[in-house]
Amino acid sequence: MTSTFRSFLGGVAAVAMMAGGTLAAQAADWKYAFEESLTEVQGVYATKFKEAVEANSDHTIQLFPYGTLGESADIMEQAQAGILQFVDQSPGFTGALIPEAQVFFVPYLLPTDQEHLARFYKESKAINEDFSELYAEQGLELLVMFPEGEVAMTTKEPVKSCADLNEVKFRVMTNPLLVESYKAFGATPTPLPWGEVYGGLQTNIIQGQENPTFFLYSTGIYEVTDHITYTGHNNFTTAVMANKDFYDSLSDADKKVIEDAAASAYDYIVEYQKGLAESELKKIKEAKPEMTVTVLSEEERACFKEAAAEVEAKFIEMTGESGKAILEQLKADLEATKG
Repeated sequence: MTSTFRSFLGGVAAVAMMAGGTLAAQAADWKYAFEESLTEVQGVYATKFKEAVEANSDHTIQLFPYGTLGESADIMEQAQAGILQFVDQSPGFTGALIPEAQVFFVPYLLPTDQEHLARFYKESKAINEDFSELYAEQGLELLVMFPEGEVAMTTKEPVKSCADLNEVKFRVMTNPLLVESYKAFGATPTPLPWGEVYGGLQTNIIQGQENPTFFLYSTGIYEVTDHITYTGHNNFTTAVMANKDFYDSLSDADKKVIEDAAASAYDYIVEYQKGLAESELKKIKEAKPEMTVTVLSEEERACFKEAAAEVEAKFIEMTGESGKAILEQLKADLEATKG
């Protein structure tokens, strides 16, 4: 980012903070950006959040779907600068900013059971206390984290083991631990912003990528790959944040409106996603009958699970005692919320 643009951000941020913060007792227009389209999971959550805020206050919220304000790095900078009051961004992109957030990319840490995940994200001490402090250090108020579904690999060639990923250029988010994960899986990890993925697959610059099932359909990424593989290695996590200076400047009444909106939207999105992966996979099969869909057996997953231990050790090496404590707390929270 150029110094001129940084100066511009600073100037706009001052105005945004005045409109969204010190004048919060009056009706304000707040801005909320996210990484997906309005009809995808983050967009549906944002819409419900907006509806709840506007129903219970005089404030209004403008929603900015993916691409309208730039890539993921751009909207995070705008949120930290106070230009945006709210932002939804996956730990996959905040991992460089908050290294401990990379814990969500330790393979096989999170279960595939959606009911268990719904309890975990709502009740986890690591998320609601420990991560709140880490996000605050970066000028962000963590409002909620929620799951978006089991991650599936899409590739040009079938994948039945780690050996099948050998020399495959596999797109990953710009996240150091995700890079290490795909190295451990045997692939050649290739960090790319989302805007370059479809074209990269089309031109064979990359030969694979991972995302939740609904996203494979809504983005049309299935059109440029031939095989969908479920290894059970991860569930996509996202986080909704507010600019902390803005949030701290609000009245207690406005903070409650936001907290209640975040909670009600969470409950809605968890219900909304039930059966979503199955319905979107059905649409993919109808649109592209030749697409193969494979759920790996426990035996076939063995090499990926072996690699997970290596990635977990790498996470602790990257993040030190802080990361180790977060990892241990997450494991304890997962055990406590098993049901």
